[in-house]
Parts: sequence; structure tokens; C-alpha cells
Amino acid sequence: MDVQATYDRIAAHFAKTREYAWPEVESFLDGRRADRALDVGCGNGRHTELLAARADTAVGVDVSRELLREAVARATERGFDAAFVHGDAAALPFADRSFGVATYVATLHHLPSREARVRSLDEIARVLAPGGAALVSAWSTAHDRFAEAAPAGADAEAGFDTTVDWTLPGGETVPRFYHIYAPAEFEADVAASALELRSLELSSGNCYAVVTPAGDDADAAGNGEE
Repeated sequence: MDVQATYDRIAAHFAKTREYAWPEVESFLDGRRADRALDVGCGNGRHTELLAARADTAVGVDVSRELLREAVARATERGFDAAFVHGDAAALPFADRSFGVATYVATLHHLPSREARVRSLDEIARVLAPGGAALVSAWSTAHDRFAEAAPAGADAEAGFDTTVDWTLPGGETVPRFYHIYAPAEFEADVAASALELRSLELSSGNCYAVVTPAGDDADAAGNGEE
């Protein structure tokens, strides 16, 4: 399933339903500031807007060009400064150690293989500056929608792949790929990457991890660049 084609198809309607930032992202960003901040899988830019208030330069990246158009329109309407870049979460088009703060929210679970998902986590580690921190989230088996939906015989530690339909005005449905993470599996994928886990929580059926590049000082999950 082509993630770019899927989100290009639903972008305009999807963006209208994503008006507000998630409270977990607001909490992560509270008190943080950086010279440069990155929003991976930025969608319509709702979290990029938060980053723009906390960084000299905010950048949103997404694989969907149509969602990027929605993000540019949001920035224009709301008057915040951000750059929006077309790119793949598993091959970010940025230099090493470029960003003091990053968000990678509700995107990891759309990547179609474990290899791609772990590679994308490695990419977050690569572009984070020393002392930087990121928030990573993914849907989990703890979500009410999926608590009873695991395929028969599925490993409770492994999660599972599924599709979730998006219904457009007029009734057309567009299937979207999801990997629904078991919390232990989410933690294991972070551990398998070049990131170090600083905290992990379940909230509203999602796994949330605060991470830093592996080997950073224990205090690195603080405020990012100063």
C-alpha cells in the first residue's frame, strides 16, 4: 500500500479533521527550546506550529505532497514561520545533528516493515543534535479500537498489521496501512535503533517515547539546544 498515494488522496479532508495539537505533544514541548526543530510526518502542520513557537527555525517533513500543501496553507493562515519539505521518514533529507528538538507523531505505524520503522528511528537519532530530544508515538494494542482486534494466534509481544479505512465525503473509503504496536514491541524497536529511551507511557491508546541519541548524557532529555 502506497502511503504517499493514500494521503495525497485524502489530504484535504484529513487536514480538516486535524485542527488541534495533541496534549501529549504540548506536554513534551513545555519548557523546551531549540535553534532548529523538526516535525517528522508533519501532516497539516498542526505540531509544526507548536515547534515554530519554540525554535528559531521549524521544519516539517512529510511524504505526502498534498498534506504539505495543506501545511503551507495553515502556516499562511495562522501566520507562523516554518519550512515544509517533501521526504521519507526512513531517509530524512537533513544533515547529521541538525535539530535540537523533534516530534515523530502518528507516523511510525504507517511504515510497512520493521526494517523501515527501525531505520526511521535511526534517522531521528542521526539528525538530533547532542543534547536534543524527540517524542515518538504510535498506535498500540492498548487502544480501544484494537484491544480485541489482534488476529487469532498473534503474539501479544509483537503487534500486528492491519488497515483502517478513511471515509471521504460522499462515502468513498480509502484503506490506510497501520502496524499496531504491542507496547513491549514498541520499546524493543526503540532499543534496536540508535536512540536511547528516556521515558515511555501509554496515553489514549498510543505509545509515547521520549528519546535521545544513544550515548547522550543522562540529562540530555532536557530542553534541547540553548
